[in-house]
Amino acid sequence: MPLIQTQGTKNSSAAHNQRIPEYGLFIDGIEKPADSGETYEVISPTNGQVIGRAALGEASDIDRAITSSRRAFEDKAWREISERSRARLVLKLADVVEDNLEELFHLETLNNGRPINETRAQISRIPDLFRYNAGLALARRDASIPVEGNYLAYTQRSPVGVVGNITPFNHPLLIMCRNLAPAFATGCTTVVKPSEYTPLTALRLARLFLEAGLPPGVFNIVTGMGAGAGKALSEHPGINKLVLTGGTESGRMAGAAAARNFVRVTLELGGKTPVLVFDDYDVDQAVNYAAFGAFIGAGQTCVCASRHIVHRRIYDEFVEKLARKAKSIRIGDPASPDTQLGPVISARQRERVLGYVRSGLEEGARLVAGGKAPDGKDLAAGFYVEPTVFADVRPEMRIAREEVFGPFTVVIPFESEEEGIRIANDSPYGLGGAIRTNNVARAHRVAAKLQCGFVWVNDHHRVDWSTPWGGIKQSGINREFGEESFNNYLETKVVMVNVSDQRFDWYAPNAKHDRLN
Repeated sequence: MPLIQTQGTKNSSAAHNQRIPEYGLFIDGIEKPADSGETYEVISPTNGQVIGRAALGEASDIDRAITSSRRAFEDKAWREISERSRARLVLKLADVVEDNLEELFHLETLNNGRPINETRAQISRIPDLFRYNAGLALARRDASIPVEGNYLAYTQRSPVGVVGNITPFNHPLLIMCRNLAPAFATGCTTVVKPSEYTPLTALRLARLFLEAGLPPGVFNIVTGMGAGAGKALSEHPGINKLVLTGGTESGRMAGAAAARNFVRVTLELGGKTPVLVFDDYDVDQAVNYAAFGAFIGAGQTCVCASRHIVHRRIYDEFVEKLARKAKSIRIGDPASPDTQLGPVISARQRERVLGYVRSGLEEGARLVAGGKAPDGKDLAAGFYVEPTVFADVRPEMRIAREEVFGPFTVVIPFESEEEGIRIANDSPYGLGGAIRTNNVARAHRVAAKLQCGFVWVNDHHRVDWSTPWGGIKQSGINREFGEESFNNYLETKVVMVNVSDQRFDWYAPNAKHDRLN
């Protein structure tokens, strides 16, 4: 919990006669103010009220956090810990998360407005993410490589060093932990810059991990804006790896900044997920998956089912049933277990979504559900948008090409399998894709042709800690989860040992050598 309590300011509607928690940066195991002393307001998307003030970190704060993480990385207490001891510590961190899940559920829902039922279903799996990576650490083997001649060649792998981690607002704890787990399991240290909208669970987890025995400096947090702290972290020469989950433009700038220092980069960026619905699949089930894919997290997911490409034979039925399903979804207070859809993250994001509604209407698409803020005094202060469905959409329309990041989906008809695949792949993005069909051969055939990093057949959103996750095209570089992610936190060194007892002199008179390299 925050170390400092401060009286609310005059311009904070929630702060009148209340004490608003103030959160510092978390560096070297201590919560401390930003160098500037400035803070910013953390707003609840549920009601627009101030729920905290976080330190406004800038470049100088990033610098001292990286210095701290570098010092921790080089300290024998962390660097020379045995693999088995490190794995035991990561397993202990998993237990700590599990023991504090109830608190984390409510804190995350308070901060990002996601319905508590969704938050429970997602965050409750995080402990096993740490356990999986602890298992990888225990099972890790370096290679002995057969080579020509009298040589023994083997690899040695070591942690890359200090990892910069820039996390988004939509899944604050999960996305941070999918990088913390392999970072700690491999022996790296990290500086996290959480989204300015959702720093609360990150700060709480840092304190819990410190209390569990994670050495100070291994896990540092600098809160602040993307243009300040985020930019400074991306371009800092003191990091060895940068991980960012966010929009494509943010990733483009951060990746370019990191490349100037030859930092390895993992980017998980935007998406415009195509869902191909074939006419052999049950329409009601397709609609259920459509609503789940499009409206979970208020549509604020990089794999939101934002483009439903539906066979002409079932198109009208699908549109009518999806519109009816969207209108039935219960919008309300995310803290209530009865709520099925919460707010988007901010007033600005709500206006962005409504702007795409206007664009769709201007381009001639047919609005069949939603398209506005919901009625009701209880919701007026929050940043809510009704689940929105557009039909009769053409692939060239903005709403079919650009990422909206809200409870918003479009329906596009197709007639042949080839046409459906062409529409699906006609996108600058390539993160996720989905197929609805009962034809096994078609499922495999179409999955092979979709240009993306992850394909669901008759499902959506499901991932496993062992399955690599990431995109192609403008959806990112490299992979999260699985051995692919774990190995990317390690540097590989080859040791070549000459096991021959023959004497060697390249420049000896009349020397003959049949091999240089």
